[in-house]
Formats: sequence, C-alpha cells, structure tokens
Amino acid sequence: MKSVVIIGSGNVAEGFARALHQRGVEVRQIFARNPERGRKVAQIAACEWSNEPSCIAKADLYLVAVSDSAITPLLESLPLPEEAVVAHTAGSQPLEAIPSRFANRAVLYPLQTFTAGREVDFSEIPLFVEAANEALLADVKSFAKQLSGTVIESDSQIRSQAHLAGVVVCNFVNHLYAVGADIMQGAGLPFSTLAPLIAETARKAIESGDPSAVQTGPAKRNDMVTIERHLGMLADRPELQEIYKKLSQNIWKETSKRD
Repeated sequence: MKSVVIIGSGNVAEGFARALHQRGVEVRQIFARNPERGRKVAQIAACEWSNEPSCIAKADLYLVAVSDSAITPLLESLPLPEEAVVAHTAGSQPLEAIPSRFANRAVLYPLQTFTAGREVDFSEIPLFVEAANEALLADVKSFAKQLSGTVIESDSQIRSQAHLAGVVVCNFVNHLYAVGADIMQGAGLPFSTLAPLIAETARKAIESGDPSAVQTGPAKRNDMVTIERHLGMLADRPELQEIYKKLSQNIWKETSKRD
C-alpha cells in the first residue's frame, strides 16, 4: 500500500495526513465535503482535494476518517473500486461498518486525541489494526509500522474497550480540568496554577503503571470532614455534587481493596 486517499477532513484526517506526508507515503488526494477544511488538510499532505465523488483518485488504500455514524452511509454512496483496501479509523465501530462489497476491509485506529493545527508525534501513538483476512492483516500491519512504533493487532471488542478507556482518561479527565478551571476562576485564580499538580499526577500514573497504587486525596483517606465541606461548597451545583460524591465513593471502594 504505497498510495493513499484520505476520506474526511476532520482532526483525525489531519493527523494522518501530516504523519503520512512526513514519512514519505504518497497521499494522492483528500476527499472532503467541507471545501475549507479539505483544502487545508490537502495543503498539509501536499496533494489535491475534491468533494466530487466521480473525481476520487485511484489509490492502494482508502483511509476513512469521518464521524462514526457517517462511515457506512458514506461508503455505500462512494464509487470506490470493490477490490480496493478500505480502512476506517474509528475506535468504537466494528470492521463490518465498512460495507461487505469491499472484500479488503480493515481498521487503523489511533489511540490519541487530535486537535486541528496541533501536531503530535505519531510514532508514539498506539495503532490498533484489524483486517478481513490474514494476508491483508500482514499488509496493514506493515503499513501501520511506517507510522507508529506501537502496532497492536486487535478485534473490534478489544478496540472498543481501548476506546472506552480512552474516553475516560482523555475526554472525561479534560472535562474535569474544565470544572477545576471554573472553580479556580471563582476564586480569582488562573487555571495555570493547577498545571504542576496535573503534570505530577499524570507522571505518577504513567511511571507507576498502576494509577490506583498512587491514588491520594480525601476520598482515599475516607476523610469525611473534608468531603462534606467540599460537597457544601458545591451546593449550588447539584450535578457536580453528584459527580464528586460518586467519584469519592468509587475511589474509597477501589483503593480500600488494596489496604
């Protein structure tokens, strides 16, 4: 698989476009509905772009980086050659999200968060791969190794579990950062004041390999005086009160098993 057409122009498509171009893989085209984004991602990959289905370029691999719900209907509507290798990049969608008329179906799922205009080191991103048959899987793994030093063969169930874990440690945690920023703002303090705490917490979790073993805080100590004080401070925000309470209960339950 020496040539690629990327279908999509969102954050994941941009991440793949940049990584493929940097590693010398030929990106022949970006196919995108959004002209502004399509042109921008095509510029990153130094290739052309199109939003006209009849003008999709020929390639060895069609990499589908669109929203989960759009994968199947989009591929059902596009005139791609049935013998082509077609791979989607979704963590929570099965291989079968690609219509069965494509015998060479595959998945290339990067376990990472992507933001437009922000570059990440793709070589450090775990790439989960799956394919319709063993021969194709070997080709997909070889292709993936051009991009990442960590290529993991997995079925849809394992990949979905990794995606779920990713949502918890990325999307949920980032939301809690936003909550913390709001609380700090109420105290007249900048979010940056929390930066050393956030960085050390992440370092400890990663270096330990077992985040539960380095858990700290009032819930871990079952410090009900502090917990009740915090719940009182959230009295005007009952939804956050409930989140605080549930997380504290779960921390105590899980960490007390270790003691």
